[in-house]
Amino acid sequence: MQGSGSSGQVVPKKVDVLLKATGDAPILTQTRWNVRAEWTIADLMVNIKKILKLQPSESLFFYVNQAFAPPLDEKLSNLHEVYATNGKLALHYAKAEAWG
Repeated sequence: MQGSGSSGQVVPKKVDVLLKATGDAPILTQTRWNVRAEWTIADLMVNIKKILKLQPSESLFFYVNQAFAPPLDEKLSNLHEVYATNGKLALHYAKAEAWG
């Protein structure tokens, strides 16, 4: 079942995210993910750090449009609604600050 957003639009339960490595970040074998729409950037970061076998103390940065780092509490559904192309939200990730 899908909920509705504050503007009356239908909010999806899951969103498609494309993850692209930047700089010296390890490359994921799976780059397309279908994740819960209510996840935040922080939720995504915790899960991707586990997959990449990064230590909790290691940094991982996410960028939208190779330009800005969204806040950790930003919901993926919000980013998807504004920045998705062809139904997919493209996020670049890096172990060090890359843009912005």
